[in-house]
Amino acid sequence: MPGIWRLIGAAAIVVIACTGAAKADTISYADAITVLAKDCGADIKKLCKGLNLGNNRIADCLAQNAGKVSPTCTSTLASVAASIQKREQAQTAYSKVCATDMARRCNGVVGDGYILACLAKKQKTISAQCNQAISNAGWR
Repeated sequence: MPGIWRLIGAAAIVVIACTGAAKADTISYADAITVLAKDCGADIKKLCKGLNLGNNRIADCLAQNAGKVSPTCTSTLASVAASIQKREQAQTAYSKVCATDMARRCNGVVGDGYILACLAKKQKTISAQCNQAISNAGWR
């Protein structure tokens, strides 16, 4: 869970600095920042005002003030963290999930980027699980 708070902290830092999702079941870092800015920006400004950025301070601030954080922000933090975690897991697991498809459809192709391009090109002939893993990893 500490890794999730780091991610949330990094996203919150960008929200403060900037203040201002595809068919995948996951969310990109850019989309996460946009969603967090929309749903948590006011909480961060109110509860963490004047806080120096970096070193997970924003995430720590939100965690310490959890009782004061709006329900919308709390819900968004949880869903964004879960989605990012799912994306990271998909990126790690895709080669295992797609191993059979890689062997059948991209035999002889060397290099991760080339293999991924091969799988993307042959999207209609690879398994649903491999297609979903590629989408969840954010590569489509």
